[in-house]
Amino acid sequence: MGEIEDIYADLDADVSLEEFREAVEEKVEQMGGLADEETAAMLIAHELDEGEVDGVADVEPGMEDVEFTAKVVGIGDVRTFERDGEDEEDGRVVNVELADETGSVRVTFWDQMAEGAVEQLAVGDVIGIKGRPKEGYNGVEVNVSDVDPDADEEIDVQVQDTYRVEDLSLGLSNVNLAGKVLDTESVRTFDRDDGSEGKVSNLVLGDPTGKVRVTMWDDMADRATELSSGGSVEVVDGYVRERDGSLELHVGERGAIEEIDEVVEYAPESTPIETLEIGQTVDISGVVRSADPKRTFDRDDGSQGQVRNVRVQDDTGDVRVALWGDEADKDIAPGDEVAVADVEIQDGWQDDVEASAGWQSTVTVLDEGDAVGGGGASDDGDGSADLGSFGGSDGASSDAASDGEDDAASGGTASGGAAAAVTADGEDVEFTGTVVQAGEPVVLDDGEETMSVDTDEDVRLGQEVTVRGTAADGRIDADDVF
Repeated sequence: MGEIEDIYADLDADVSLEEFREAVEEKVEQMGGLADEETAAMLIAHELDEGEVDGVADVEPGMEDVEFTAKVVGIGDVRTFERDGEDEEDGRVVNVELADETGSVRVTFWDQMAEGAVEQLAVGDVIGIKGRPKEGYNGVEVNVSDVDPDADEEIDVQVQDTYRVEDLSLGLSNVNLAGKVLDTESVRTFDRDDGSEGKVSNLVLGDPTGKVRVTMWDDMADRATELSSGGSVEVVDGYVRERDGSLELHVGERGAIEEIDEVVEYAPESTPIETLEIGQTVDISGVVRSADPKRTFDRDDGSQGQVRNVRVQDDTGDVRVALWGDEADKDIAPGDEVAVADVEIQDGWQDDVEASAGWQSTVTVLDEGDAVGGGGASDDGDGSADLGSFGGSDGASSDAASDGEDDAASGGTASGGAAAAVTADGEDVEFTGTVVQAGEPVVLDDGEETMSVDTDEDVRLGQEVTVRGTAADGRIDADDVF
């Protein structure tokens, strides 16, 4: 074989040898004799190979024509539109969702190809696509220039009518999923590259097989303000994306989130509190022993944040949980049974561990009858948590409110509640509160009053501490901080 034939033989592209020869001849002519046939053949082969991608996930806006094979997982309706010219026929367009094991992408067929796509394609078909990627509203889209409806390749992507959380996989679209609303977040706005403003919000759904974060875009984002935790909804026509290593279900302009009468059960699996280790990201559940008031603070960038500390106890132990941002607004009180998912276990005060619930976490107040797996709290059947069995109790009630009353009566302090009152100058006092200022002086807040403290101890924002010392001029000169 000649040099051109050898290069063509190593080429993995859908062109004939004759077409390849013609392209080589054109390249030689374009370069004005600066390249021989072998060099031109190598250049053409490189250009053709550039269009090949290993999977849908490699398709990016701005690429030249790309070629890939994927499975049809959704077919939209043909839409018509008017073109600018008076004599121009109406245009036609249809969007088709394709997926492979790496992800999913929307491809667009125009005019005659749009009609052919609707008539000849079906969900589950595997097709080869050639086209140019661009940035669309919901991610990358590909304008199709050529299609091979008989691609002979296996694509391992599951396609079904309804899904459970455990069925979700990267690349799925047209997903219908029913779930229980575990958590909702506020609507956020952002600026797009084209100068327009977008909106996004999140909620978390659970079903008997697990939980998933749902991201809602633009007009759908307002649904987060219309739904409340505990209700059942169905996501219609969602699509699966990946974020920070986790799967999310996204809902755009074509999708919907509808409230349903069906009761969807959710049984959180939790890690026993006594086994928590620093560095883990885990789910925990139990009964709220105490709940501090929400506090606000100023960040270094000038923005304002908020945090609230609660203490959660299961039948193996208890742990402080810091609720940050929107989670601090949750209506949680002592005695509530809660499930807190995706919390980070960090080094806490006095060599103890604590859990941090941030934007990726889900905080759910469980209804009566919600089962809790793992180290969750027990229930005596009447909807009230049986706290007496926790932590090796001797039978006395562990209710946080009664604990606080008993402690106050004996001269102690209730966790998160008001401490012994600060009285006259020179009197030895004890005060328990949360650090809302870590500078000089340290400022503590117990939910009813704030107290300035003179101390050299290293404390941090959000930390709950107890100080003992002498009161003077409305401040405490601390001898002990613990």
